[in-house]
This record gives sequence, C-alpha cells and structure tokens, in this order.
Amino acid sequence: MVIRPAGQQYSAGVTERRRSASGRRVRPSGAPRIAVPRRFADSRLSALRLRPLGGFLGPNKADAIQSLAALAFSALTSVVAGLTLASRQDQLEALPGLLLFVPATIGLRGNVFGPLGSRLSTAIQTGQFNWSWRPDSLLGQNLVAVIINSLVAGLGIACAAEVLAVVLDPEGGVVPIGFGDFIVVSLLGGILASVVVLGATLGLTVASVRFGWDLDNVTAPLVTATSDLITLPALVVSLVLVDKGDSTTITAAVAAIATIVLTAGLWRSSLSAAKRIVVESLPVLMAAGILSLFAGVAIERFENQLTWVLLVLLPGYLGTAGALGGILANRLSTKVHLGLIDRTWLPTGNARSDMGFTVALAAPIFLLLALIAEGTALIAGEATPGVLSLSAVALTGGVTATLFALAIAYYGTLAVVRFGLDPDNTGIPLVTASLDVVGALTLVAAINVWGL
Repeated sequence: MVIRPAGQQYSAGVTERRRSASGRRVRPSGAPRIAVPRRFADSRLSALRLRPLGGFLGPNKADAIQSLAALAFSALTSVVAGLTLASRQDQLEALPGLLLFVPATIGLRGNVFGPLGSRLSTAIQTGQFNWSWRPDSLLGQNLVAVIINSLVAGLGIACAAEVLAVVLDPEGGVVPIGFGDFIVVSLLGGILASVVVLGATLGLTVASVRFGWDLDNVTAPLVTATSDLITLPALVVSLVLVDKGDSTTITAAVAAIATIVLTAGLWRSSLSAAKRIVVESLPVLMAAGILSLFAGVAIERFENQLTWVLLVLLPGYLGTAGALGGILANRLSTKVHLGLIDRTWLPTGNARSDMGFTVALAAPIFLLLALIAEGTALIAGEATPGVLSLSAVALTGGVTATLFALAIAYYGTLAVVRFGLDPDNTGIPLVTASLDVVGALTLVAAINVWGL
C-alpha cells in the first residue's frame, strides 16, 4: 500500500498534487516554476549507475556529496560549542543544574527550525513555494509559527527543567538554580540564537532554489551546525542576567508575559496554517524538550567522567546523531508527500535506500568528530586519551545511536501519517529528542566500555 497525499494538506499552503495520465506531476496554476528533482521522477529509483557504491550512499552522487559536506561543516563548527562548554567548567560548577539544560536548549533550535526547512523543502518540491513576506502567505505563516513555537516551547522547557531539578535528589542528582534563572536563560538566550538560526535557514532556502540543492540533504546538519555555533555562546551572554535577585525575577516575568500575549494574538488571528503548525508542533516540541532534559540529567550525573576533550566532543556528538536522523526524517517526509513510500512493517524500496544512506554517512562523520576533538586538545595542550581510544568511543556510541535513529525516523513517520499529521512538523523533533537521550547514554556507555 502506498501513502498518497489524497488531497490532505500536509504542510502550510501545500494543496493537492495533481498528476497527468503519464503519472507526472502537473504544476498548479500560479505556482513558481521549481521542478521536482529528477530522482523523484522514477519512484523505483533503479538506475544503479547513478548511485555511489551501487546505491549504498543513496539515490545519486549529489545526495551523498551534499549530505557529507553539510555534516562535515557541522562537525567543524561543533568545536566552537565544545570549546565554549569546556571553557565554562567553573561556571557550570557554580550554577548547578545548568548542564542538564544544555541539550534541551541546543536541541530546541534544531527542533523548531529543522521542521521549517523541511516544510519549505516540501513546498519547493511540490511547486508551491514563493518569496512572499505577507503574514498570510506560506512563508509568512511559517515564520509566525516558528517564532511562537520558539517562545512557548522555551518557556515550557524552563518550567520542566525547574520541576525536574527540584524532584531529583540533591545528594545524588542536581541542585537547581532558580526558576527565574531557567526562564531568562531559555527565553533570552533562545531569542538571540533563534534570530541567527532563522537567518541561516532562510539562507539555505535561497541557496537551494539558486543552486538546485535538496534541502532534505542539508537542512538538518546545517541547522544543527548553526545551533551548535550560536546557542551556547548566546546562553553564555544571557548568564549575565542570571542570579541577580529581583532583576532576574522581573526579567523572567516580562519575558513570560510577552510570550503569553504573542501566543494569544496568534490565536485571535486568521492565520489558520500558522495555528495548525503550532498545534501540531508544540506537543512534540515539549515532549522532545523533556526527553532532552533527561539527556542532560545523564550528562550532569556523569560530569566527573567528562574530561576537557570529551566536553569538546559532546556537542558535536549529540548534534551529529540528531542531524543524521534529521536527514532521514526529511527524506522520508518528502517522499510521503510525493507518494513514494510503501507503508510496510519492514522498510522497502526508497525507505530502505534512505536508511542505508544514513548508516553509510555515520562512520566517517563520527570519526571526523573524534579527530577534530583530538586535534583541538593537542593544540590547547589539554590531556587526551589518544586518538584511537577517542575514535573508538565516537564510532561505537555514534553508530549505535544512528541505528536507533533509523527505527525512530521510519516508524515515527508512518505513525504521524496514520494520525493525519504532517511529518514535516514532527519528524525532526521526534528523532533529535530521542537521540539526545540515546546519544548521551551511548556516549557514557562507550566511555565505560573503552575505559576512558
């Protein structure tokens, strides 16, 4: 059985796809002339001569090159996040509970703006995209939705972080910083990071239209890279307002009230597509944020095992695992919209090809992360367990996390379609949040297995 759009609007502004008698999609009148990539024209994608290693690296060389380049860039930029984290060891000790917040805060940017890229990719692939900035346009409603999602999810994660930190036994877990501190770090730090990540996502959209890139291959790793590059420095900037007594409380209250007012304004508006994105996304974003907080708890409890070089590796490790899952989720989502996925318990055809593509990307990228962390430690004059041990940890934990991502992305996509939801809104948050937890646990397990 093949999943077909069947006239249902899976993303903002995307109407029913029409096909001619030959099976080719007919462009709706008035839509921009952006053609569906040729690899989607033949649903069987059987031209092995176009596939690196007989299809093991995906449908064609362009996919492999785009994804590897984006993941390599993400790995390189993760050094900035890692160095920021490693350089703040004293501050992390002075503000207990802050480290559990890091995976959720970084992940939220990717979970909000990754689906934005996925929705824009679907609009481009189906010929519905246009550069209209009006609030009621496809692009305008998507921008309104990501702003509200960022603010509301950030506020919700701050509340969940405070509850989780209080519930945990202070002697065996986390001693919390203040509730207002969590809100200030989440909302103000998140706003600073979101402005840059939004600009990067729109820049990717421009580049994809201009150069014929497939957003499905580059959105997840490049949004992850931008999030890694910007979010931690933005959080560090926001820390100047933390632990300031009444000033912190007032700042947190103003930010929370502004979030509530803006959300109420959207609900009173006529922007139905934006409201639908928010309604479908927020439950997943909150669930993803809570899962990421548990990843932070695992990291916080094993903080003593995280040496300087492992702190440098950590952001890139978690980000790469999520980016690999995001690439798969994006590719599956687009093929759902184009009617190219068979709904079966065991993956077949295009789905199986994309899953093999994801696994093939994992090993070289996790190895690159280990080499980057090792080189950074040597340059900084910090202690390191050695390149072989570090590579063993990164590869063992990373490939294990990637295998878990395959199941989450595939069965998660089928589940959300079954319930009539848009996989563009749920795929990346579902995968990346799960991989925050699994990634943290696999990293800790690999450290113990290899005796670091």
